[in-house]
Amino acid sequence: MLTNRPLHVLVAPLDWGFGHATRCIPIIRYLLEKNCVVTLAAEGPVAVLLRSNFPELKIVRLRGYRISYSKNSLTFAPKILAQIPKILRSIKRERLWLSQLADEYKFDLVISDNRYGLKTAGLYSVIMTHQLQIKSGKGFLADLILKSVHYPMLEKFDECWVVDEASPQGLGGSLSHPGTIPSNAKYIGLLSQLNPMAEKAVPDKKNILVLLSGPEPMRSILEQKILSQASKQKEYHFTIVAGNPSTSVPVDMPEHISYKTHLNALQLTKLLNESALVICRSGYSTLMDLAVIHKKALLIPTPGQSEQEYLGKRLHAQGICLCQKQSSLNLQKDIPDAFNYPGFCNANDATVHQRMHTVIDEVLNHIQAQKPC
Repeated sequence: MLTNRPLHVLVAPLDWGFGHATRCIPIIRYLLEKNCVVTLAAEGPVAVLLRSNFPELKIVRLRGYRISYSKNSLTFAPKILAQIPKILRSIKRERLWLSQLADEYKFDLVISDNRYGLKTAGLYSVIMTHQLQIKSGKGFLADLILKSVHYPMLEKFDECWVVDEASPQGLGGSLSHPGTIPSNAKYIGLLSQLNPMAEKAVPDKKNILVLLSGPEPMRSILEQKILSQASKQKEYHFTIVAGNPSTSVPVDMPEHISYKTHLNALQLTKLLNESALVICRSGYSTLMDLAVIHKKALLIPTPGQSEQEYLGKRLHAQGICLCQKQSSLNLQKDIPDAFNYPGFCNANDATVHQRMHTVIDEVLNHIQAQKPC
């Protein structure tokens, strides 16, 4: 039970796509329920997304990593690896940023999603990740080396929150359940921006929702491919959510295609409930949303992104969803095939976010107990 002044919490998601930000949404909501003062840290499209969900909260500018990506799947991973020095500079810069801001704002707790520099002496710091074992796509030895570098970075924090169920059968598979876990790791369950208890509509079998996400230029390449093919599939109604607040609605859209630049969590929940099938990347945060809302899906991993390829292939092998390569996408065939898969139908609404509530309560109570009355 919190009896002293409200705790001041900084929440800072990574800016690689929207997934890190959307899975922070339920954490922010619960912190507000616990009467915490919450400040958000972001810039650009991620800041726009957070503002659309929490217009009343202060957002301080935190520079993103600003990674550039390849158009070619064969060079996707090498181009990321080539930017490791840039990433390390960003981590050093955000460590300095936090040390300066902490004095000004008097934070009691910082929760960062995959931002490894947000740790400073005297401030209780938590890092969130679902990927304890980073998939390099280059084999076991490369993955082992990455793990040996990754764990010491995670263990510098007071706690490492693993975004998955504790069961080895969890959504993340070997990403979140390697043979050993960091000494400070706690599983906090699946995190979704959606409200699984929201009133559910009966989905129209002709309604298909397309959720675009991830880095450019791959996001735009997939958008153009889907638009080209969907324009010919007039037996369905497509709603495309571009995942890009800075874009504009294309002109001359066919009548059976609706286009949204982005949506907040409430708007997205409504559309998901009304849709019979979701076409999307196999990004982890998107998969958590699908699991919570019990949807069928056609998954299209970002070419060259080994994590998404692993997750998509795993769900396909389990017989849950159809996973298709971007280069082989054929909506005329793939949509009927995707409907033949059961989708995510085993999630338990009653337990969604319960573990997260328990973990946050433990941290808040610990911090409050250490503070002078």
